[in-house]
Amino acid sequence: MLTYLIPIVVVVFLLAASVKVLPEYKRGVVFFLGRFQGVKGPGLFLILPVIQKMESVDLRTVTLDVPGQDVISRDNVTVRVNAVVYFKVVDPERAIIQIENYGMATSQIAQTTLRSVLGKHDLDEMLSERDRLNDDIQVILDQQTEAWGIKVSNVEIKQVDISEDMVRAIARQAEAERERRAKVIAAEGEMQASEKLVEAAEIMSKNPAALQLRYLQTMSDMSNKNASTIVFPLPLEITKIFEQMRGRD
Repeated sequence: MLTYLIPIVVVVFLLAASVKVLPEYKRGVVFFLGRFQGVKGPGLFLILPVIQKMESVDLRTVTLDVPGQDVISRDNVTVRVNAVVYFKVVDPERAIIQIENYGMATSQIAQTTLRSVLGKHDLDEMLSERDRLNDDIQVILDQQTEAWGIKVSNVEIKQVDISEDMVRAIARQAEAERERRAKVIAAEGEMQASEKLVEAAEIMSKNPAALQLRYLQTMSDMSNKNASTIVFPLPLEITKIFEQMRGRD
């Protein structure tokens, strides 16, 4: 009885070790005597013990948190930048055969690419053009990891940290820029006002009645205010007499 029991136990053990089940989001890279045989899954399939070996690969998108990197910008400002990378395996064969640990390799190349790309830009570009920088980093990473069967779908720069001294310098720069714009706007307003005054003077010089009405309007505005100023109306014709006397001299 024991003679038949041992082979049965061995067969049952081999069948149990041979049966593999992979979910929908995983694939199995199968090697036959050390050589690549194929990719199996998802579902139920058999793997012959000893002569066949399987490496499972997850096809879901992986969220990779890139640790903070010290970056020197093109305008010689030291900042600390961290980011997040989203990638997934699209070719299980290359992800197992071409690279030892595709997750670690993607993390390392993401760090070096982040420093390399951001080091070519000024601090203002890092703060105001993150979308463009995200796209540039994503394209470079995708090209470099394509040989490993990895697809980098998105890169997001999460935070750009700068020193307190640089924050104060940026605040002073922004304040100076606002003052400059205010002075330019005021100067443009003065120029436009002077142009309108010249146009008004030309119109009034052609029509003495308009000048008289403006004179009376000004006196009316002065009398409406609560002031102790005493106004004596002076006919405008008197000024013409003085002009004629000056012309004779």
